[in-house]
Amino acid sequence: MLLIKRFLLVIVTCAICFVANAQRETSKYEATYKDIVGMLEGQQSLDFKKAVFLVEDAYLGGVLDYKAYDYTLQYYKSLCEKLIQTRDLEYDGIDINRVSKFAAVYTVMKDTIPVIQSDGEMFYHMPFEYDFEDISGESDWRKMFVTKLLSTHKGNCHSLPYLYKIITEELGEEAHLAFAPNHIYIKQRCKSMGWYNTELTSGMFPVDSWLMASGYIHLKSIQNGVYMDALNDKQSIAVCLVDLAQGYQKKFGKDDGAFVLKACEKALEYYPNYINAMLLQVETKFHMWEMNVEDNNENKAKGLAEIQAIYNRIHELGYRKMPEEMYLDWLVSLKNEGEKYNNKKIRF
Repeated sequence: MLLIKRFLLVIVTCAICFVANAQRETSKYEATYKDIVGMLEGQQSLDFKKAVFLVEDAYLGGVLDYKAYDYTLQYYKSLCEKLIQTRDLEYDGIDINRVSKFAAVYTVMKDTIPVIQSDGEMFYHMPFEYDFEDISGESDWRKMFVTKLLSTHKGNCHSLPYLYKIITEELGEEAHLAFAPNHIYIKQRCKSMGWYNTELTSGMFPVDSWLMASGYIHLKSIQNGVYMDALNDKQSIAVCLVDLAQGYQKKFGKDDGAFVLKACEKALEYYPNYINAMLLQVETKFHMWEMNVEDNNENKAKGLAEIQAIYNRIHELGYRKMPEEMYLDWLVSLKNEGEKYNNKKIRF
């Protein structure tokens, strides 16, 4: 009997610790939500670098060190500044100072760079690589993280453009996130050619026809700003809010959809046609509708009508689902047939 009591005590203690830990983690998510919404609503300054850190730290339970994160980013900023000082750029536009920064960030992310240390020793900075394993973070959500990219030098079409944007902004310039099906890339502009694309997974500057070649970008989706549009600062922070919601769902499951819906709805206030927010919102609503067996027929019918209306809206915006296998083929074709899609005007 004493052994049974001790066993039960251990079970109860473990259960209490589990609940307390879960409460701490959900509290971390609520605090992060409040911080990011504060950026959107003007109580805090818009800070993409910080928002990305907060989202990743929430998923990891608050173990990340912001000073270490910032220190690493300052190293890459310094490396970019050294490149700008020590090389001549093949560009004669009046905005050469801006373009020099863009080119430096690209070089740091995609090229091998010899670096001479203060003691005269030389080492090689290696480029960041694409991680083809679990590209959408289905098995391990950390695969999407900038902090994972910084520690392993391997990332995907989520973390690579995020890092490019962060370093560029640390240098005092703009880099705009842009979406294609299952994909994020960078849009920037310079005086000599206007807007151009920087694609970090392949390390190329593809023309817009590359994006449309897949057949999964409907004209409506371009007209409605779903794809191929340069995001502004608030839209980029709204994207972080949906990243937060996705991490919450990965961590705690689908059954409690209240936090996910709250985050998606707030993001859509600032980025109304953000397709990933709408998809996560409607999928969460449908799951909750299926789980709620106690609703009467009238409420069930009303809930289903609301879900159908969101699906209709998604379709009207021009969204078409792109299978992951086709997305991988698309990336490989860009790598193998890149010259066909590369912007020939870019020589810097």
